[in-house]
Amino acid sequence: MQKLFALLLVGLLVLIPIGGCTNGEQKTITAFCGSASKPAMEEAAQTFEEETGIKVYLNFGGSGTMLSQMKLSKSGDLYIPGSPDYMAMAERNSVIDPESLKIISYLVPAILVQEGNPKNILGLSDLTKPGIKVGIADPESVSIGLYAYEILKHNNLLEEVGENIVTYGESYSKIVSLVALKTVDVIIGWRVFSKWDPDTLGVAYLKPEQIPRLSYIPGAISTFTEDNESTQKFLDFLASPQGQKIFSKWGYIATENEARNFAPEAKIGGEYKLPETYEPLVK
Repeated sequence: MQKLFALLLVGLLVLIPIGGCTNGEQKTITAFCGSASKPAMEEAAQTFEEETGIKVYLNFGGSGTMLSQMKLSKSGDLYIPGSPDYMAMAERNSVIDPESLKIISYLVPAILVQEGNPKNILGLSDLTKPGIKVGIADPESVSIGLYAYEILKHNNLLEEVGENIVTYGESYSKIVSLVALKTVDVIIGWRVFSKWDPDTLGVAYLKPEQIPRLSYIPGAISTFTEDNESTQKFLDFLASPQGQKIFSKWGYIATENEARNFAPEAKIGGEYKLPETYEPLVK
């Protein structure tokens, strides 16, 4: 009887769940992001983790560089480039699920100058003046670099401004630092950059007709993800009113209508490809 009782007791212990013995390993996902979303994305990831317990690891860099890393490593749960151009590339390379794509926020190109605008740069044509040092992001790997090239081409200023371009930046943060450190007088960047560091950056707006395209930050689930549920939760969070509030706090634009205030006739999104004859403006 004692042996039978002992066996029954062991059986009951096996059937009754014991608190703390469940798998408590934290869920994690990884996002590859263009640097244009950095400050808002960092805050959003932290808030999301606090609310859900899901840890989001963020990798930042040029959108093209991030895409190449995902392709080579066949890893990553989420791709968030700085413009739809690179999302189109990701779709062609079967890196993302196009059905999962969401727009997170809108971006407007602008001219960014040193604080106080000591060179009195008021518009795009001022970038052609002798002695003005211009910086842009690399058009082959960074979204705003591609937009800068397109804008100069659209306004027939590529050759004139090209003579004043002294350096390429490998990411958004690199070209912003060029102005802050006074390595260059002006860059073509996103308007939101001036909201990141208003003490060191000033902004001069392009004329509406000078902007061929308005951009947006898209997000899509990677085909390499192993946790589609957690990844979808984070993407939904970014596009939700709560996520939009975080992005608005950092100066991003939440709606298409608000973005169109800067260029009513401009296209939204789409893809621009460098011409086959493209040669870097910086040798």
